[in-house]
Amino acid sequence: MCGFCGARLGYYPPRNSLFALDPERNAWRPPAEFRFCANAEQDACNWLIPAGSDATLCAACQHNQTIPDLSVAQNLVRWRKLELAKHHLFYGLLKLGLPPESRAQRPDGGLAFEFLADGPEGASVLTGHQAGLITMNLAEADDATREQRRTEMGEPYRTLLGHFRHEIGHYYWDRLVRDGKYLEPFRKLFGDETRDYAEALQTYYAKGAPEAWWNDFVSAYASAHPWEDFAETWAHYLHIADTLEMAGSYGIQVNPAVTEDPALSAKVDLDPWFAQNVSQLVGRWRPIAIAVNSVNRCMGQPDLYPFVLTPTVIGKLGFIHDLTHGLTRSNRRRRARPPAARTDNRSDSRLVSVSD
Repeated sequence: MCGFCGARLGYYPPRNSLFALDPERNAWRPPAEFRFCANAEQDACNWLIPAGSDATLCAACQHNQTIPDLSVAQNLVRWRKLELAKHHLFYGLLKLGLPPESRAQRPDGGLAFEFLADGPEGASVLTGHQAGLITMNLAEADDATREQRRTEMGEPYRTLLGHFRHEIGHYYWDRLVRDGKYLEPFRKLFGDETRDYAEALQTYYAKGAPEAWWNDFVSAYASAHPWEDFAETWAHYLHIADTLEMAGSYGIQVNPAVTEDPALSAKVDLDPWFAQNVSQLVGRWRPIAIAVNSVNRCMGQPDLYPFVLTPTVIGKLGFIHDLTHGLTRSNRRRRARPPAARTDNRSDSRLVSVSD
């Protein structure tokens, strides 16, 4: 809903535009006619579909394979939060020109989501990715539960949007890296992904990250295995590009009076999603992140971005940039074989497979 006029708003991805419902005529304003995604009836989506389309679900909701029992009030509230984060994820993917294929388009590995609640007698749903299916635990949408898990797992940052961006990183590794020319460059930066995944995670949870891990990894969890390193780095690339776009939209710039060091000054004078190289992003991101972290501390809040971008990490971010932009420019669509099972286990210390 518009904060100025109170009109109901709808987002149309192909135009990257918001449209307002005219309360007097109860019709969409020109130049086009639209209707809401079917999930708008549950107040879980505000994306639009052309009025003449046969589709009932928008570009984001069409990937839902399983949603929770909405007759349970708590489930509905949490599902809405998950959908908000998922739609934010899709905004970035569409800006990058990387619309994922659905299960209807690609039954053997198209992207699908299932949103599940923990079962009775302590049966826990694990957030993870397998063969294009991303499972999200509804409990993560509860702020108290998520904060408890963040503390238990020793994570400085844990959000619903972060989960989605991390898991989609696994999906795109399978789709874009595993079988193509980017595999060897990936291994040079991230390591040998043929290492036993389950064993690597067991070692990580038993011993933790290696000493001085921050020199080579964007997060402690990234050190567990090259697959997790890629997914974490992919997520951070989306974090940075999206936040810079918003900063630029609000005209935010940094020019601190406490120093004349130009490295701490920044103005977002480009579309971050179409930056020529990763240096353009990092050069603007660092000063803004430092400034906002400092502002948060004045309010007694944790840092907005509690991470350090070392040269090694920037090199990995550069790989993500070159990967996404190279594929966008050539508009290629690659076909890959169904991937091996892999479960992201950050929400629990046990190693359990997530099944289709």
